[in-house]
Amino acid sequence: MVIVRNIDFYSMCEHHMLPFFGKCHVAYLPDRRVIGLSKIPRVVDVFARRLQVQERLTKQVAETIRDKVRPHGVAVVMEATHLCMAMRGVEKQNSVTVTSAMLGVFHSDARTRHEFLELIRQPSNGSIAGESAILNSVGCEAE
Repeated sequence: MVIVRNIDFYSMCEHHMLPFFGKCHVAYLPDRRVIGLSKIPRVVDVFARRLQVQERLTKQVAETIRDKVRPHGVAVVMEATHLCMAMRGVEKQNSVTVTSAMLGVFHSDARTRHEFLELIRQPSNGSIAGESAILNSVGCEAE
C-alpha cells in the first residue's frame, strides 16, 4: 500500500464562492504500475483549483488515480474547514467536513480499508509517519 497523507489543499466552494481548505490522504495498492509520489499531491491540486464541492473533489482524485495507474484499489479521505459554515449561516468555526472515496479493494475488503484508515490516523510526531505503529501494522517490531 502506498499512502501520501496530510496533503494540504485549498479550494473554492462553487455554491458560496468562499474558500474551503484542509488535508487530503490518498492511498493506492499498486498492480503493475506505480507513480511518482509528487504526482499524487499534483492530482489533488489540479482538481482543488477549480470551483468545487468537496464531495466531487474527493471522487475526482480517486477516479483519476484509478484510471491512470490501474491499481488494485484507491482510497481518498479529505478533511476540510469550509468558510461558508464558519463565516455565514450557522457560524460554526470548529466544524470539519470529512469525505471519502473507496474504490477497488478499499471498497470490497474491510481489512484493507481498515489498515488505511488506521494509518492515516497515526499522529505525525516528527518520526517517519509513526514508525512503530507502521511496523506493528505489518507484523514487525521496532528495534
